[in-house]
This record gives sequence, C-alpha cells and structure tokens, in this order.
Amino acid sequence: MRVPLADIRTLRALYQAQVLIPADAAVLRHKSSGDLLDKVSLYQGDITKLEVDAIVNAANRSLLGGGGVDGAIHAAAGRGLLEECYSLNGCDTGDAKMTKGYNLPARHVIHAVGPIYSEPRAKQKSEQLASCYSRSLDIAAQHSLKSIAFPSISTGIYGYPIKDATHVAINEVRHFLDARSNDLDRVIFVVWSDDDKEVYRDLLPLYFPLDDALQSDTKKEEQSNL
Repeated sequence: MRVPLADIRTLRALYQAQVLIPADAAVLRHKSSGDLLDKVSLYQGDITKLEVDAIVNAANRSLLGGGGVDGAIHAAAGRGLLEECYSLNGCDTGDAKMTKGYNLPARHVIHAVGPIYSEPRAKQKSEQLASCYSRSLDIAAQHSLKSIAFPSISTGIYGYPIKDATHVAINEVRHFLDARSNDLDRVIFVVWSDDDKEVYRDLLPLYFPLDDALQSDTKKEEQSNL
C-alpha cells in the first residue's frame, strides 16, 4: 500500500504525540528549530511505498543493485531502473546520481554511494557519509524536488555504526535546511527496525529542538495528565 506524504508525521506532530521527548538544553547540538519541525519526519516502514518526489537508495558503486534497501528498491522499481543505471557508469563513494522512479510511488531515485566503515579511517568515512546526504539534498534542490526520503546509509552490510551514522545524517540535513529551507518542504528519515528507530528518536531532539511555544504547550499537557 502506498503511503502519501500527508500521512507521514512531522517532528512537530511527533513531539505533540510525545513520540519524541525534548532533550536537555545542555546536550543540544543546535538552537530551537522553529519552522523546521514541520519540514522533517521520522517514519518506520518500507521506503519503497512512499509517495514522495525522491527516495534515496543506499547504492553500491556499480549502481546495478545489491542487497538490503538497494535490492528492495530495484525490485520494486522494475527493469527500467536497472537499464537506466547501466547508462550512468557507476558512482564514486560519497557521491550521488538520480534516475526516474519507474514502478515506485516516488518520482525519482537518488542513488547515494556510502562508505564501507573502517574505524582507523573513521574521519574519512564520516566525510564520505556526510557527502552522501549533502549531495542527495543538492540534487533534489537542483531539480526542484520538494520531498526526499533517506534510509540509514551504510549501516547495513557496510558496517557503519548506527549511532555514529545517525549523527552524521541528521547534522547534514539540519545544516542544509538552515541554509536553504525554502528548497525543500520535507525530509524524511526512514527506518526499518525498532532499534534504529530508537536511535533516531534519541538523536533528532538534539538537532531539531522544540521551539519555546510548543515546549510550553507540551509541558502544560504533561502537567494536565498528572
């Protein structure tokens, strides 16, 4: 079943439902995010079902399909996606390229090649992973796309620690929206497992804190429930 964008809750709605819990001010990575709470979502489910302008594929350098999210996206999109990918001549680690969505509900697929994790080269891997997100966001904006959904890039068979990868992902999205909030209406972080969802629930409030008005309303609601 397809999932319309309107059915995917924003961070503001998740705060209001107390799915997200405000973080202590001492640990915040960014200031109150205000209107950005309406531009970011956390969704647990199948990224191939989302009706958005673009979904991001955690691709390998060949762009010709693989396991995990990559295989699921190619399977759902159909043969046309593979044929277009053949024409792209692969993609470097940290870069991204865009195709049509074919049989997917999404109009486009942005194929981002994440790094294979290596602890001795953690700084380089972090920079490459950050580039996957920034390049994908840039491509979406360049093509006037307004909604984009990301899986957790490199955290599957590429072995990137989920918490470290999530910090990188959320930080890149926050920086992009701070600089170019008018370029995108919605950025969706898509997770599959409960464990990954918990990591995003813990870290999103550090980068997208409540604005003062909503925090006041949330406290009032909590007190009324005592």
